[in-house]
Parts: sequence; structure tokens; C-alpha cells
Amino acid sequence: MTDTIPFWKYTAAGNDFICIENLDGRFDALLDSPQVADVARRLCDRHKGIGGDGVLFSNHPPQGMAEHADLYARLFEADGSECELCGNGTACFTHWCIETERLVAGPARILTPAGVVIGEIKSDGYTRVCVPAVREIAHDITVDVADRSFTGDFCITGIPHFVVPVDDVMAVDVRRDGRALRHHDHFAPRGACINFVEVVAEREIRLRTFEFGVEAETFACGTGSTSAAILSAIRHGWVEHCLDGETPVLVHALGGTLRIFFERDEDGVFDPCLETMARPCFTGEVDSSWL
Repeated sequence: MTDTIPFWKYTAAGNDFICIENLDGRFDALLDSPQVADVARRLCDRHKGIGGDGVLFSNHPPQGMAEHADLYARLFEADGSECELCGNGTACFTHWCIETERLVAGPARILTPAGVVIGEIKSDGYTRVCVPAVREIAHDITVDVADRSFTGDFCITGIPHFVVPVDDVMAVDVRRDGRALRHHDHFAPRGACINFVEVVAEREIRLRTFEFGVEAETFACGTGSTSAAILSAIRHGWVEHCLDGETPVLVHALGGTLRIFFERDEDGVFDPCLETMARPCFTGEVDSSWL
């Protein structure tokens, strides 16, 4: 490991991430060792570190993938676990790579463990990322926790999400109920991110998320917003109004508003894109001896 670690801190709708460059391979040994989990936890610590919901390392695509991707993003969440995909994290990564000229300004092809994400910065300042197709949609799942019962829908948008409709999202005890559902046997062994969603109007929802990997409520969740938008559109009959890929579902998270667009192919598979306001916070260096 080098003496210092340069980093860039970004945020998207309150989801915040630390971006670190590894195009020269200086962190290859770290990324292939168990120590990376501890490094991620220390960097994301909001009291003794930089603070963040996750750490993203930029890498060259693995052998055989250079034709399909410009960069390979590896994301480690605040608890040190590696995550297949994060919508807001990939948006921050895309914005960072384009803004600092690591990539050209056109659509960027970002390889993630969940697949290739296409990202670009729009003229209105939003960052758009088109994520892999939605998988394993299931409706009306009822899960009992202690003396409470929750009914919702499930899907995988890179990572698994359970979306629970509620009347008033601000009245939900997200810490208690989100944690209980996240670890419920129904979603074993991986668990799921838990999303509580309130319908504001047609194609407009409010969302709060208990995010695994962070193991707490976050100010926003890109893949959670995508899941909630599509599952809410199906549940409430809006879906046919949104399939042009140009009519968004607005998702109001605690940290800001995301726009979710989607189309459906001939097999009925949803191909989603999310737009979020990604912004740089600050940059600096971490003394590696602290780690």
C-alpha cells in the first residue's frame, strides 16, 4: 500500500461514497485480501474516518471484458462487505470519472459484479445510470416479525429488495422494522434491503430504506428507488404509462428526488435507468499508517 491514499468524496441524494483510483494497480493486493473489509470500515466511519455509505475503487476491466466496459467498479459497503451494485454509488462513480476526465463525456460503460452499467451526465445536471434488468419479481409476500405483519413485493435490481407499501412513510420505525425484515429467514441467507414506500400521486412516491451493507437507514438508495418505482407501478396500475422509457416515476427519498425510467422487452423483463443528482463534496488524502 502507498504512504497516502488520495480520495474523492461524492454524494447523490444523500447517499455518500468515497472514490479511490486503482488504475495503476497500487491497491490490487489490498483488493484481493481480507484486509480490504477493515479498510472500508475505517474509511466509512463517520466519527474516525472520512465517512460514507461505501468505498468505490476504479479498476481496468478484467481480461476479456475491455470490449464491453471502460472501467471496473468495485464497491465495498460501510460494513466492509463487497456489493454487486449500488445505483447512487455507480452514479457518483460515473460523475467522478467523467468530471475528472478518467472517461470521455459520452456514455460510460461501467462494469460491476451485477453487470455493465451505462452512465452519463445529463444537460440538466442529473447523472443517469442504466442498470441491469430487473429479476425475480414476486408479489404479495407476507412476512411476520414478532407481533407485526408486513406484505410487500420483491425483486432483484442487482441486489435484492423487499418493498412494503405504507400509508405514511414518515411514521415508520425504519430502524426497528427495517432491521427485523432485513434479517428475516424469508430472505435468508443473503437478506434484503428493505424499502417502505408511500404513494403521493400517480408515478410519484416517497421512500425510506434500510440498506444492508450499511446496516442502517440511508438518505437514499438508487437500486431501492428503482425497485420501489417499478413494483409500485405494477401494484397501482401505472406501468403501461411508463413503458416508453421517457415518463419517469419520481421517488422522493430523504436526501433528494430520483427519477426512474424503464422499458419492458418482449419477454416482459424490465430494463431500468435512474437519474440522480450526483455531486462532489471534497477531495484529500488519507495517511495509510492510520489504516
